[in-house]
Amino acid sequence: MVLTVVLTTLAGLSLGLTVWQWLVAWRFPLHRRAQDKGFTPPVTLLKPLQGADLETARCLRSWFEQNYEGAVQILFGVASEDDPVCDVVRQLMIEHPRHDAQLIFCSKQLGANAKVSTLVHLERLARHETMIVSDADVLVPADFLRQLVLPLADSGVGLVHCFYRLVNPSGLAMRLEAFGVNADFWSQVLLAQALKPVDFALGAVMATSRAQLRQMGGFIALIDYLADDYQLGHRIAQRGARIALCPVVVECWSAPASWKEVWRHQLRWARTIRVCQPTPYFFSVLGDTTFWSLLWAISQPVPAVFFIACGCVCARMLIAIYLEGKMTRQLDLNSAWIAPLKDLLRVSIWALSFLGNQVTWRGQRLRVRRGGKIVKI
Repeated sequence: MVLTVVLTTLAGLSLGLTVWQWLVAWRFPLHRRAQDKGFTPPVTLLKPLQGADLETARCLRSWFEQNYEGAVQILFGVASEDDPVCDVVRQLMIEHPRHDAQLIFCSKQLGANAKVSTLVHLERLARHETMIVSDADVLVPADFLRQLVLPLADSGVGLVHCFYRLVNPSGLAMRLEAFGVNADFWSQVLLAQALKPVDFALGAVMATSRAQLRQMGGFIALIDYLADDYQLGHRIAQRGARIALCPVVVECWSAPASWKEVWRHQLRWARTIRVCQPTPYFFSVLGDTTFWSLLWAISQPVPAVFFIACGCVCARMLIAIYLEGKMTRQLDLNSAWIAPLKDLLRVSIWALSFLGNQVTWRGQRLRVRRGGKIVKI
């Protein structure tokens, strides 16, 4: 009887959180552009790179084709001269000779996080006060720079980040991962923001100032952390600056991945979040409507409970269709069955994240320590 009461409560709570998640997403002005065009400071774009795929050139080209009135310095950093991405960057610089762009070889690795090591090298060559960090697989609209830096006109804002969506899933495994990003992740960030001010950053694109970096010790202070984006936003927020969210969405174009690769990526992400925010992550499973509704129906197999549990799952499906549709601007009814399947897999990932501290990243096996630091195995 006690178990039934607990599961009934958890099923109701999970549905309430899912509805709240929909409400904050419905109210957020996703994709909306600001009309003020008067703030266009000179910026330096730091672009750490490793490897190339079919979409790399298009993603990098989008940064050369920005409609931005201010000066833009672009610094591409690679660890090896033999990296195939070097040829891609050289070709783009030939195509855009008037752009202030450089390819920098950052062969000396300064710590456990190779990406941050590259950022440390590039930071030394940055000429402008406003600095932008972006992942290699990010494609941006032509007006993105103008929209991204605008919140920095407020002196109280220390960092600006934005949502991203996965646009080219191939196979069921990547479709599930894309759904997690395009429907759940961004709306869960908004739910967290509704509870308290955001004290982390999303790493697809981040804009901050040299002064903020200097106060936190520069990128070198993040050299041994896996979630460098989280650490950057967290340290800036700890010093009293606000983290602003740009409503313009960027696209992430990922290379095809197998079930094993997607599973490793999800587990790495889960274990990283667990060590960065252990309490919120532990309670995050309470929002899994499918899981708790099914457990409730199994624990009390009577028609009334069955129909109510089905209603909870159906509500989850409808909300999932809306959330993904708002992000992608496309209606995909397949989200209805993707949502409960993803929920059940997420519970497995959530449980496994507590059973170890090893992750695989960029071909390396790493151990994640308390607080988010990593060491090579």
